[in-house]
Amino acid sequence: MTTEDPAAPVLEVTGLQVHYGRRRRALDGVSLTIAPGETVGVIGETGSGKTTFARAVLGLVHASAGSIVIGGEDVRTYNRRQWRSLRRRGVVQYVFQDPLRSLDPDVTVEESLAEPLLLQGVPRDAAAERVRAFLPRVRLDEEFLDRLPGELSGGQRQRVAVARALITDPRLVILDEPVSALDSANRVQILEILKELRASGVALVFISHDLGSVAGISDRIAVLYQGELVEVGAARDVINHPRHLYTRLLVGSAPTLHSSPADRAEREALRALLNA
Repeated sequence: MTTEDPAAPVLEVTGLQVHYGRRRRALDGVSLTIAPGETVGVIGETGSGKTTFARAVLGLVHASAGSIVIGGEDVRTYNRRQWRSLRRRGVVQYVFQDPLRSLDPDVTVEESLAEPLLLQGVPRDAAAERVRAFLPRVRLDEEFLDRLPGELSGGQRQRVAVARALITDPRLVILDEPVSALDSANRVQILEILKELRASGVALVFISHDLGSVAGISDRIAVLYQGELVEVGAARDVINHPRHLYTRLLVGSAPTLHSSPADRAEREALRALLNA
């Protein structure tokens, strides 16, 4: 195990390759570094490699080449026991698109939020106190503690999932399409919560197909296209001065980012160039 340097990158991915079968290359030489407390939006359409990137970083799919360093630890060859230890220590956490995948339907909100603390050895009374103190940060009242996930709305479940991921004060949280399944009101609320939680110093990797969803909370934006990282830069630069044709297409397809967005003809022309 490598000794962690607090000033070192929280996540450092270099030359990452992931293959599905002999021919399909899902990720091709992706390199990305996340600094402590930084929020990076990873953007791309379905099939661009976004979720594969997240799953590779978390050890859920095999990386055929490259290195993955999380909190100073080279994790690419970790076995299940080592990954379990890393997760229980709270170095890295994951928020799914569908919170029902991460919340036990038979466990109350209070038990679900306390579990990662108890696994770290926090006494039960102290864990319960921390759970109650954390609820306002995700805009939930104590009345929700005794409820099961099935008794909550989609937005409430996602707030519980965010709280569960952040309650152990991790250094890195990866959010895979955390708002895509929500209605507009709940989407805005989750984005506001994440923006506020940035002040805690946690590094966030926000994966989405929607550039508009991440533009307001990301320090930098990384653009994936067909498994390759085609553009990385400050959020403002990527949005206002996109360099790659694919990024220009994404920006033009997100009319909320500009008062005068690219029209349909320009977007179709850009797509034609990409597919040429």
